[in-house]
Amino acid sequence: MQLKIFNDYQTLSEYAANAMLAAVQQKPDCLIGIVSGDSPRLAYDLFCEKCRESNVDTSQLQFAGFDEWVGIPPENEGSCQAFMHRHVFLPLNLPKENYNTFDAMNEDLQGECERMNAFISERSGLDLLLVGVGMNGHIGFNEPGVSFENYAHVQLLEDITLNVGQKYFQEATELKYGITLGLAHLMEAKQVLMLANGQKKAEIMKQVLEGPIGNEMPASIIRQHANSSVLLDIEAAASLRK
Repeated sequence: MQLKIFNDYQTLSEYAANAMLAAVQQKPDCLIGIVSGDSPRLAYDLFCEKCRESNVDTSQLQFAGFDEWVGIPPENEGSCQAFMHRHVFLPLNLPKENYNTFDAMNEDLQGECERMNAFISERSGLDLLLVGVGMNGHIGFNEPGVSFENYAHVQLLEDITLNVGQKYFQEATELKYGITLGLAHLMEAKQVLMLANGQKKAEIMKQVLEGPIGNEMPASIIRQHANSSVLLDIEAAASLRK
């Protein structure tokens, strides 16, 4: 794992966007895993701009959505899928066959998990994965206590995740479960970028990077990945010892 600290969120996002661009240039049919959330949002926007400006061929590019709120339809503006459409799929004008996301309205959620597992396995894993870090140290919807060996699964969400999640919705929305790729997918990804910005992430990033590695702090698993980078702005890095 490498730790990279940037002066601001803009510079952090530029670095992540360039890493995405490099992945596509090196392998036009690469599979990129993405999460929704505030931390990676600007990186996605910048990546799409760079693709247009550089005339990068994205016709073979594939995306896998990392997670979704169970019971929330994709047309709901607060859904993870709606976020990915706004910031990635629509700006790149990608056809549906170029991305795969969870159908959180499907009555057979286990079948959804198996479908996503198969989609990623058939492509020999994720070439690049971008993740954020939740206020309880979760990645996607891998909450504290989750097994590091999990692939896609349905997860009961903690109160802090449910409360923070309300910010994505225009009105109070009942949330309880998430469906998510697992930390085994992260460990098998060829490259992982973890993004965190802002003072609100300083204390949790201290625990992620300086506390014990274990499933009570799921994001700590990043320290066991051989080709991973943690990207922080100065505010998110403020509580680190070094």
